Amino acid sequence: PVSIDATLKSLGIELPAPPKPVASYVPAVLAGDLLFLSGMLPFRDGQVAITGKLGQDVTVERGAEAARLALLNALAVVKQELGSLDRVRRIVRVVGHVASAAGFVQQPAVINGASDLLVQVFGEAGRHARVALGAAELPLHAAIELELLVQVRP
Repeated sequence: PVSIDATLKSLGIELPAPPKPVASYVPAVLAGDLLFLSGMLPFRDGQVAITGKLGQDVTVERGAEAARLALLNALAVVKQELGSLDRVRRIVRVVGHVASAAGFVQQPAVINGASDLLVQVFGEAGRHARVALGAAELPLHAAIELELLVQVRP
């Protein structure tokens, strides 16, 4: 089987440095064979790269880009915690919080930015249960925040 790092390279993807927590929490907790990730923002070079509200000052396409970027940060944390992305058995669940203006209802299309990439990277093991929610405000004015639940190989 092809390594996940090789798959990322073939997709032209380089993982960022894992983001540092912005408050009193750890980036991830391993409980049995489940790795619970804290909320991941669309960080680039230590700054939230995509801010604002969907349906007001952020397009669905740009929101999907934010979800993809937050996912890359999440994968960097998974790799840091597990030593290798090849230890991912399954992406179990994704929860996407989307900073939404009143009346905005396309949260699922925004979070597809992360979901589609998970399937590209992990294949069938990347298919996951999901929640896509609208939020009034997110930390640091981020456009989106992602949570991941990952099943891990020993």
